[in-house]
Amino acid sequence: MRRSTISATMKKERFRPAMLRTTMQACALVYRTLSPDCRIALADSKICADRARLGVRRYCAAFLLLSTICYQLSAISASAQLAPTRKAPRNEPLEKYDNPPAPPRKIETSPRMISQFGVFTSYQANVDATGQNIIGDAANECSISVDPTDGNKMTIAWRQFNNVASNFRQGGWGYTTDGGITWTFPGVLQDNVFRSDPVTQSDEVGNFFYLSLQSDVNLSFFCDDLWRSTNGGQSWVEQSPDRGAGGGDKQWLTIDKTGGPGHGFQYQLDDGINCNGGGVQFQRCTDGGVTWQAPVTIPNSPIYGSLDVDTNGNVFVGGEGNTFYCERSSNAQIGGQTPTFDQSTAVNLRGDLGSGGINGVGLTGMLFLAIDRSGGPTNNNIYMLASVVPPGRSTTDVMFVRSTNGGLTFSAPHKVNDDPVNPSKWHWFGTFSVAPNGRLDAVWYDTRNAANNTDSQLFYSFSTDAGVTWAPNVAVSNPFNPFQGYPNQNKIGDYITIVSDETGGNVAYSATFNFNPQRNQHEEDVYYVRVFPGGQGPSPTPTATPTATPTATPTATPTSTPRPSPTPRPRPTPLPRPSP
Repeated sequence: MRRSTISATMKKERFRPAMLRTTMQACALVYRTLSPDCRIALADSKICADRARLGVRRYCAAFLLLSTICYQLSAISASAQLAPTRKAPRNEPLEKYDNPPAPPRKIETSPRMISQFGVFTSYQANVDATGQNIIGDAANECSISVDPTDGNKMTIAWRQFNNVASNFRQGGWGYTTDGGITWTFPGVLQDNVFRSDPVTQSDEVGNFFYLSLQSDVNLSFFCDDLWRSTNGGQSWVEQSPDRGAGGGDKQWLTIDKTGGPGHGFQYQLDDGINCNGGGVQFQRCTDGGVTWQAPVTIPNSPIYGSLDVDTNGNVFVGGEGNTFYCERSSNAQIGGQTPTFDQSTAVNLRGDLGSGGINGVGLTGMLFLAIDRSGGPTNNNIYMLASVVPPGRSTTDVMFVRSTNGGLTFSAPHKVNDDPVNPSKWHWFGTFSVAPNGRLDAVWYDTRNAANNTDSQLFYSFSTDAGVTWAPNVAVSNPFNPFQGYPNQNKIGDYITIVSDETGGNVAYSATFNFNPQRNQHEEDVYYVRVFPGGQGPSPTPTATPTATPTATPTATPTSTPRPSPTPRPRPTPLPRPSP
């Protein structure tokens, strides 16, 4: 290469950061000149043209041009310029009411996404009344529950963004009656009510419960309320009045399904940003979600965690304080007593919960605690799993520990993702569940096959020996770009979930398989996939090309067309494998 050419190239690279800063500043300057209506209207250039008489046409056109440039520049540098990873924040809300509800818009659709990867099929859940993908919306942070009396009936709750041009989110949900092949999305819990952090649970007779965080533009509260469905998630009835369940930000829910004195009791915890004041808190309900008792402060303030009940009715809470903790309340099951925590155990997961990095302003994982109630030799084992940032790293690994003595002590941490340690690779949003037969199923997002270290796939592993050993990891989804489809909030939620049965696990996760031509990028949607032992196969070639079914050119929402009723998918039978 000639010296003059090299010199020109060096100058171009030297001024690229300055060019990026100048362009982004121009974007911000133009954006500030726009009216709120026009900002929302940017999702549909036709609206800008219609409002030319208001004198904002030149601004809309300028911003549309600049936003295209900004997106292209940010897309080029996204994988190389991630938000800094930091320890998950404390004493500050993860939620913020920062946009008003989006105004009504013309809804366009495309075929729903069915994404096949090997023997695993992901079905889109956030679809319209005719089963089509809704172009221009977003859905993430999904929680799944399964009817234990009929595995074909499931519900998924998620954060619903009706328009990606607004960060206003609501309590969305979908349900299925055919094992996850088709989903119905009836709408949101309450129109134009800010909701987030959806958590669902089912009881032993098949009722579904939906705990939802609520707030308003004044940010004067972060409170919860509980909803119940007795018809498989088709409709919901609010059990407590709005904000009547107390609680707060990043709450979690569990139900006592034992035959003891606490049967049917519901328990929740939150991260301390709550409507009752005080620190990290625990609350109990003894009447099916109608009234919630005064909160109790949890020792060591474990946040971003979950809770479960053993077969003796003891409640265990897991989360992160100055380290990870497992806290026990043995009297929460006694309705006439104020719950107290009588056992506290520090737990080493060889890292900390993180925020930022591959998930922008969101968490890179939460702490999940689950208890074995199989009745076998592993009965009442306590398990904890999380995607953590190891010391000296900025990326994450999926780490697991277990207790075989009621939470008194825990095992040394075990790394579930089995790829060689690589500080450039992410294993994030790790979550797991315990099957009725004691099998453990874990899933997470993984970048091991991505040349850019950020394109992610859903991965799966299982254990049949209480987590001593784990099956070889297997990818179960096509790769997707987690940076696209942001609804004015730079994250794809804070968690995904799984519920296991005798032969496999039912997973709800967010991915960006659908393409949105209006924004020239993919969009965040919610998917269901069933994972199961025996689905292991050869690992995909690094940077493999996605094979998801492509979406068609968007058209106006069509008139409902009869669709053939699918046959419920039989649950796969796991293949025999030698005992570890």
